[in-house]
Amino acid sequence: MFSTRKVILGLALSGILHLAVWAQNKASDGAAVPEVVPAAEKELANQKDSLSAKKIRSADDVDDDAKYELAPGEDPNNHLVVPFAKHLASDQYAFWAAPAHFHVKDLEWGVPFVGVTAGFMAGDSWLSKQIPLGEISRSKTISDYGAYSFIGAGAGAFVLGHLTGNDRMSEAGFLSGEATINSTAVAYLFKSVAQRPRPYQDNGKGTFFQGGSSFPSEHAAIAWSVASVMAHEYPGTLTKILAYGLATTVSATRVTGQQHFASDVIIGSALGWYFGRQVYRSHHDTNLGGEAWGDVLPESSGEKTRNPENMGSPYVQLDSWIYPALERLAAMGYIKTAYLGIRPWTRLECARMLDEAQQNIADEDDQSGEAARIYSELAKEFLPETGRLNGAANVGASLDSVYARVTNISGAPLRDGYHFGETLTNDFGRPIGEGLNLIIGAATSAVVGPFAISIRGEYQQAGSVFPLTPLALQDIASTDIRSSGLNFVPPGFSTNTGSISQFRLLDANVSLTLHNLQFSFGKQSNWLGPGDSGALLMSDNAEPATMLKIDNTTPFSLGPLSHLLGPARAEFFIGRLSGLQWIFQPPTLYGPHISDQPFIHGTKINFHPTPNLEFGFGLTAMFGGPGLPFTWHNFLRTFYSHKANLADNPGKRFSSFDFNYRVPGLRNWLSVYVDSLVVDEYSPIGSTRPSVNPGIYLSHFPRIPKLDLRVEGFKTDHPVASCCFPGSVYWDLRYNSGYTSDGNLMGAWIGRAGYGGQAWSTYSLTPRTKFQIGYRHQETDRAFIGGGRLVDYSAGAEVEITRDVSLAGLLQQEQWNFPVLLPTARSNTTAQFEVQFHPHWKVQK
Repeated sequence: MFSTRKVILGLALSGILHLAVWAQNKASDGAAVPEVVPAAEKELANQKDSLSAKKIRSADDVDDDAKYELAPGEDPNNHLVVPFAKHLASDQYAFWAAPAHFHVKDLEWGVPFVGVTAGFMAGDSWLSKQIPLGEISRSKTISDYGAYSFIGAGAGAFVLGHLTGNDRMSEAGFLSGEATINSTAVAYLFKSVAQRPRPYQDNGKGTFFQGGSSFPSEHAAIAWSVASVMAHEYPGTLTKILAYGLATTVSATRVTGQQHFASDVIIGSALGWYFGRQVYRSHHDTNLGGEAWGDVLPESSGEKTRNPENMGSPYVQLDSWIYPALERLAAMGYIKTAYLGIRPWTRLECARMLDEAQQNIADEDDQSGEAARIYSELAKEFLPETGRLNGAANVGASLDSVYARVTNISGAPLRDGYHFGETLTNDFGRPIGEGLNLIIGAATSAVVGPFAISIRGEYQQAGSVFPLTPLALQDIASTDIRSSGLNFVPPGFSTNTGSISQFRLLDANVSLTLHNLQFSFGKQSNWLGPGDSGALLMSDNAEPATMLKIDNTTPFSLGPLSHLLGPARAEFFIGRLSGLQWIFQPPTLYGPHISDQPFIHGTKINFHPTPNLEFGFGLTAMFGGPGLPFTWHNFLRTFYSHKANLADNPGKRFSSFDFNYRVPGLRNWLSVYVDSLVVDEYSPIGSTRPSVNPGIYLSHFPRIPKLDLRVEGFKTDHPVASCCFPGSVYWDLRYNSGYTSDGNLMGAWIGRAGYGGQAWSTYSLTPRTKFQIGYRHQETDRAFIGGGRLVDYSAGAEVEITRDVSLAGLLQQEQWNFPVLLPTARSNTTAQFEVQFHPHWKVQK
């Protein structure tokens, strides 16, 4: 509750705002009321037959907003009771009907706004944890004072206007109150649906639908409702600075006061600004003066020169059918500049590779082969991007997919690859459990000029897994937390074995592209290796991390170095992990619930010295966390420094080397590749203890062009003499929870002390209708938590029913035996069914 002191100070601030209004009125005394209504709007007002918000003119005559809103001066009946109730009803109708009247030109402001919101939403938890504790109380007080000042400004303007006969001031107060009621009502409705805990609740995760009232911020909605009306009723510079400055202060201090996440105040501010605009445009009496409120963005004219190097483009999801299709074309020799060691690829980069394939396919006599069929299907998918490469406007939005997946697991599944194994791998860290598991999700993307956004969210429901015995917990603790010398299970130590029901943003990011250099921020996935079973350095086996990524999305030249090594592709990212339970910074063991999670950064560069050869180097490093603050000095040291003394060691470093070689002279059907990883060394080349992932890929068989085969092996187990101890790969003396995000390995599913492999063969009727059989085998060293074994056999299919609908199914039989978990071998059957709707709903120029 607000205190009396806060109310009084808030009213004092509102008095300052009124002084600015008075000063603006004095400055304009004696001057004629300016003509502020555009001619088109006057014409519109004269032609209307009623006060309803119906479309009354064609798109050629008025702007799109005016079709569905009342023009200024049409309904200035600003009185209480019945007129006021009618205004509220029309305002709410305009808000809820707005999506139906969205037009292509609205993307120019909609894409950046949604992208920025999505980026902040992905980083909400991290941002809230950066706020110094000393700022929280002071910020909360400032935001309360600010909110009361706006309430006082609106109410005071209405009362003083009536008492002094100042109709303009009275209208300002009336419309401020109307906008505030509208925005606050919608904010509270959203709160009841979103149920997002505040930053100081639920360990600051910011997960929706968990019971809370954080999203959106009503303080921000109130502030921007009043500020936007006042700034247009009295459009002087001083008034605008005070109104918008104070509204910004209220919004910012709701974040620094840890009352709301950043995205909460962005949405709250947008609600307030929208209703201020809606109310003012519809109900302002133009005879009283004030400033006309036009479109969000001014109309632009003239043809522009469009350069694809400056066009934003969203990344293709890593589980898309597009990657296997483009990889087959590359393996057949039709794409010679595909960089398999750095994924994901943007849609524009896929279109560029497709254009390369088309030119090579056109040189062949046979235009009806397998390559031509793959190209034809991909050409349909990337038709908009192909047009943009040729100079079309880069403005558009699409609903990419809506999908539902049901998975039933008959027995006890595995979902801890860091210690044992995983029943389902490379699945973005999605939870699974025994019995029925459900996923319902959707993905959307948009582009406008150099900006792009991508949002993919899911509702996930998973059953529980068997609880760990005290003996299993003890064995895990003695292996993970060995650095602190504990010989017992620490208090609070546990693993997640319960059922799960949650909404989750899988990928949500916004990007800006300049000269083929793309800057993106938000939740993002990376696949940094040439194989398809599991990249050792980074894969989609774990939940995407919130990161800032800088990516050369298309091949570029590195000057003289490229004359020797060929064109390059490179990326750098830095982000923050989540879910690590134990961090040891001598002499303190932090855990199990750590709010100060460590950071991770990564660098990858790949070269193409010949059309058949690609090779690359990569590095990731974990650093920061409790007892080791994020400093630029520590960040830079992770590239070159490794100290035996843990207190002097800046972080945990992983380095990789990989290559992919398409064997010439064999009708372009065989590729060989190797992915390798080493811990705390500069490169796996020359190392005595690298982890390796070799593989071969047969893109087709003679006389069976629709059939392919891929075989990959793994080895992360090293003799004790050449390393530290069994299981040291992906583990660290400081970061005892290892190279994980929310408990899932960010590298390959083979784990910390394993060897084995995977093989699968696919028969493709079309690129989107195919059948696959697979085999996977994992062995774990007995010296590592008792060892274990996992074998599974699978058969799956993807079938394109129509251009918009596809079905996918999987049947997997698994046997596993990890004695520490259960004394006897177990078996389970996984049956999975997924329906995908690709609506191809697009708006674009």
